[in-house]
Amino acid sequence: MSDPQNPVAEPGYKDRTFRSPAGIAGGALLLALGAWLGIDAVIRGEGRTPWLALAGLLVAVPLVVAFTVRPAVYANDDRLRVRNPFRTITLPWASIATLRSGYSNEALTTSGAKYQLWAIPVSLRGRKKAARRQSQAAAAGDPVTGGRPFLDPTAKPTRSDGDQAMDELRELAERQADAETAQGEPTVRWAYEIVAPSIVGAVLLAVLLAVT
Repeated sequence: MSDPQNPVAEPGYKDRTFRSPAGIAGGALLLALGAWLGIDAVIRGEGRTPWLALAGLLVAVPLVVAFTVRPAVYANDDRLRVRNPFRTITLPWASIATLRSGYSNEALTTSGAKYQLWAIPVSLRGRKKAARRQSQAAAAGDPVTGGRPFLDPTAKPTRSDGDQAMDELRELAERQADAETAQGEPTVRWAYEIVAPSIVGAVLLAVLLAVT
């Protein structure tokens, strides 16, 4: 609940979430395959095989989760929160100098730090398809919205999904940069829940392999 004595205690709206559906689907498939092979090795394996399988799962599962299911970007009136494979970066809007798109999407801070937005991948194929749609719409005289279909519900988006997401974040960053609640310095937190199991599993796997 919001604090009636402090009207800026909470952001004006809930977090807008950006994730990669393809990454999540791929991660789910890899996890299912790993679980099937790993459990089979644990149940049917002999000698050190079950222990090697468990150690391998301890290494692999957190890494698969880190690079596929975990990445996400959350945005509200106050800040941008970037959940990358091994770190979570919180960036108040005032601390962001620019949001840049190239071969990857990145947030650059006023102090010069750079953080990649893993959850919003750049798709060169998607850009080519969007450019082709734009050319076809222009040739046919259809409405062109530059990726903002709310300007005309009948128009097809002419920007790739990733570029549309970055456009939304840039607009929000520009609008909220001077807000009182959007001030502050970036903070970074390591994802120990991902790092620690992987390290333990790697050490256990190395020990098992070293034992003759």
